[in-house]
Amino acid sequence: MMGVDGRRALPILATAMRPRAPSASRPAGWPARARTRRPGSSVYVGLALLTFAPPLAPPELHAAPPVEPSSAEIAKRLDRLAVLGSVLYVAAHPDDENTNLLSYLANGQLVRTAYLSLTRGDGGQNLIGSEQGVGLGIIRTQELLAARRTDGAEQLFTRARDFGFSKSVDESLKVWGEEEILADVVSAIRRFRPDVIINRFSASGGGHGHHTASARLSERAFKAAADPKYAPADQPRLSPWQATRLLWNRGGGEAGGLQLDVGLYDPLLGKSYAEISADSRSMHKSQGFGAAKRRGPIIEAFEVIAEAPGSKAAKPTTPWEGVDWTWRRIPGGDKIAKLVKDARQSFRPEAPSALLPALIAIDAAIDGIGDADWKSHKRKEIAELVAAVTGLFVEATTSHAGVVAGDKIGVTINALNRSPAALTLRELRLVGPALGAAPVTIAVGKPLPQHAPQKFERELTIPPGTSATGPYWLRESPLPGRFEVKDPLLAALPENPPAVAVDAIVETGGRRFVLRYPVQHKWTDPVEGERHRPLEVVPAVSVAPIGGALLFPDGKAQTLGVRVKAAKANTKGTLRLEAPAGYTIKPATAPFSLDAAGDETELRFAVQPPKKPMSSAMSGSLRALASVANAGGATGNVDGLSHKVDFISYPHIPIQMMLTPAVVRLEPVDLERGGRRIGYIPGAGDEVASSLERAGWQVTMLDDAALQSASLKAFDAIVTGVRAFNTNDRMPQHHARLMDYVKGGGTLVVQYNTANRLSKVSDRIGPLPFDISRDRVTDETAAVRFEDAAHPIFHHPNKLGPADFEGWVQERGLYFASNFDKGWEAPLSMADPGESPSRGSLIIARHGRGAFIYTGLAFFRQLPAGVPGAYRLFANLLAHGRTNRR
Repeated sequence: MMGVDGRRALPILATAMRPRAPSASRPAGWPARARTRRPGSSVYVGLALLTFAPPLAPPELHAAPPVEPSSAEIAKRLDRLAVLGSVLYVAAHPDDENTNLLSYLANGQLVRTAYLSLTRGDGGQNLIGSEQGVGLGIIRTQELLAARRTDGAEQLFTRARDFGFSKSVDESLKVWGEEEILADVVSAIRRFRPDVIINRFSASGGGHGHHTASARLSERAFKAAADPKYAPADQPRLSPWQATRLLWNRGGGEAGGLQLDVGLYDPLLGKSYAEISADSRSMHKSQGFGAAKRRGPIIEAFEVIAEAPGSKAAKPTTPWEGVDWTWRRIPGGDKIAKLVKDARQSFRPEAPSALLPALIAIDAAIDGIGDADWKSHKRKEIAELVAAVTGLFVEATTSHAGVVAGDKIGVTINALNRSPAALTLRELRLVGPALGAAPVTIAVGKPLPQHAPQKFERELTIPPGTSATGPYWLRESPLPGRFEVKDPLLAALPENPPAVAVDAIVETGGRRFVLRYPVQHKWTDPVEGERHRPLEVVPAVSVAPIGGALLFPDGKAQTLGVRVKAAKANTKGTLRLEAPAGYTIKPATAPFSLDAAGDETELRFAVQPPKKPMSSAMSGSLRALASVANAGGATGNVDGLSHKVDFISYPHIPIQMMLTPAVVRLEPVDLERGGRRIGYIPGAGDEVASSLERAGWQVTMLDDAALQSASLKAFDAIVTGVRAFNTNDRMPQHHARLMDYVKGGGTLVVQYNTANRLSKVSDRIGPLPFDISRDRVTDETAAVRFEDAAHPIFHHPNKLGPADFEGWVQERGLYFASNFDKGWEAPLSMADPGESPSRGSLIIARHGRGAFIYTGLAFFRQLPAGVPGAYRLFANLLAHGRTNRR
């Protein structure tokens, strides 16, 4: 088993889990690999439910191979057993956290350390794939968990949504709902009970509005969490908690304030805390935050923002002065402190099980302390140490990764004592939301002899009607600024608890220890070897419309394909589409019959819009609904039968299942396409190419080989994906050929790139120089001005007007051009409220017979969302070279 810094087992005090909705997964027969990416491990954070304020547990491995701690790691855990301190770090997004400091606190100071990220980062950009919105939020959540497994801290969240870059703290707080997110921060403080709270950002403003908002909410929560009168109605009743101090982490290397060197070397770990930090920081791959390892002093500066009333160190000289992080803080703790000290001194790395009597004595002594929170937490640490020093191995596996409600699943539990210590396995108890309120018990009551594997098997029935769900924060339709979470006990957790877990009750020396292990699917990958993933409850079928929007550019019927995929054998049913009044669907229903789990079929429907005249008033949404005769003993629109199942898989994070409603946006649009043959150069990942295909363009993907040698003359236009020049080292080598293509009459449209430290942008990606700035317009309703109303870009093949900038989503654009040569045309200007207009969102250069266009307009968001005006404008960009020739 593993421990604090990436443990498998979760010791618990309460043996009954509160019933919750199940986790979701990939079923038997569905491919073990998602898309083209390889799966990683998975994690969960458990919640021990006690009669007092339920403490948040440290990060636990949800699905991973059983990594055993070394003797050096056991020694580190013994050192941690002597420390009773906690620090909460607060910021706005994944990747905002100071991993140097977190690594130092968790591994050097050995205090419970947690990062509270107000959002899941779903409004940012994705450097490694095409996921946006909630899909990106899932990736960035898992990247945070991967970072915490590396640096040893814990991870918490609020319900706030990342709605994109915000230039105003007032806007951020208004969109989120200031009081609702304040309640979440207070709840996190009362559950985690930090001695010290540290803000990453200043409350005085500047930069990202989310950053400033996180600091302001933290300052309010520092006081509100201690106020017994503060009890929001939508939060569980938790005991007030007064942190000793609130600090602002001013940044590394700044002069003044309280100073701390966090770059120290740890001989037990064999590395410095900064080296651990670099590995942690590098988990934020979707944001391109890979970090080099630093060695030597790293100075962090802090400023005191607030102190608890009556603080003993009103003017501290160090960040933690006056904070007791020892057993002395608890009445009767001196006795325990001595027992822990003696245990550490007697520890023999070559015979770790000899420590068992000392651990039993410490566990018994903890019975007498009155602090329920520290009693719970330290008993978890002791139980993990008992398993670590005895080499106890417990693993619960299934033959399949997913199970449908109403079906059975076999679970095999293996237990092995790898030490001479006397261990007795008293009971195995299968618990979890997928089993309902009643646990399934396997009475054992037998010794675990050294080096003698024990196997136990049990068949479980998942109750009919059990909901198949993905991430808990996506179960309800979100509000613009925050996720709706009905269960307040889930709201701070980074992900779902496991659908099924096994509690192993182990007895030694007259003491019983409860260790929790997730039930997981294990298989062998021919390249990577043994792999693990969690058992999850899945819908009987996945209903996946092809594309998120259906355009009707000429009033004619469009074909919509819907893929239906089975999660169990012999799945039969019908599929129908629900559309707004006036739309006609043929056929009305379509039957499907899928013989094996994993089988898939595509059903096609003709969707006819209302008769002309077409108008935006005919916009609406269509929903695909499957009725399955054997879906958990129910029929009709059972939850999960009108959802698309997607699997997100990258090497550095666990495979994630995401359920999204099987909904398609219907958009009548007056669209002339001009040239139809488009070449597309992939970038960091977007859905622009597939959106163009669904709108009637013929799109050919162009790799490096095609750009180097294939004829480009066949294309009416070539488009580069977002950040293509940032992610493709070869783009500068293709510059000359692309410029020749433009000169010969082609159109080259370059979507946004960045000029940050990752940039591989050549000095001239176009025919004339320009810079890429950080300018952006975050208000999707911001006024757009046609600076040159007569410019052909507004007239051919579609005549554009202000209405074409209505209905945009999240933002107008980002990373606008700046300092561009006088030879560029800049026909548009726009600005967020209160700012000066920028003309860098769209710049055009005529080159020979063709046209080069750079645009920061967020087409990568608008086209997949089906925004009509964005399609009309993009069509004009694609046709501009032909217009120029005329």
